[in-house]
Amino acid sequence: MKGAVLEYTKTLRYVVNIDLSSNKLVGEIPKELALLLRLLGLNLSNNHLKGRIPDRIGDMNSLMSLDLSKNHLSGMIPQSLSSLTFLSHLNLSHNNLSGRIPTGSQLQTLTDPSIYAGNNELCGSPLPINCNHDEIPETGKNAEEDEDDDGDEKIWIYGATGGFTTGFMGIVGILALNNRWRLAFFNFVGYYIGKKL
Repeated sequence: MKGAVLEYTKTLRYVVNIDLSSNKLVGEIPKELALLLRLLGLNLSNNHLKGRIPDRIGDMNSLMSLDLSKNHLSGMIPQSLSSLTFLSHLNLSHNNLSGRIPTGSQLQTLTDPSIYAGNNELCGSPLPINCNHDEIPETGKNAEEDEDDDGDEKIWIYGATGGFTTGFMGIVGILALNNRWRLAFFNFVGYYIGKKL
């Protein structure tokens, strides 16, 4: 990992590095790899792996180095990759990956476009290719639905604020216009405050 030779024991839970690069491996990446939570480095580069990157790769929250380059991986890069806060080396180049590159605080520090080279269907930062507005992101929503969600939130906030204001003004109006209710309200407040003191 990162040019250093590391040794690890036979006990699986203590494995911190897996380097199976250049072994002519075939098939999909086993999703069970995500269960190796103490793994610091994973190198599966230069094989014949196909399929998608496991969605739960973000569960490997200790991962510092990930190299899946020079395979036949396809599909979108999982959004969970952006939750790998210790990731300092990433190489997904020369696969068949497509879609928007996930964003996240740690991924934003990996600004070398060569990380994603050879994936002609990828778009977004740090690549110079902008994603289309109507592209479906990893969450399964398109940009229009995201805008609709923002609009719905604003409508809800305006509605709640308007409802509160209307209710408050209604109570103030009743107290201002109805002498009997106003006296009852002030007697209640005076009694309650007096009891607290």
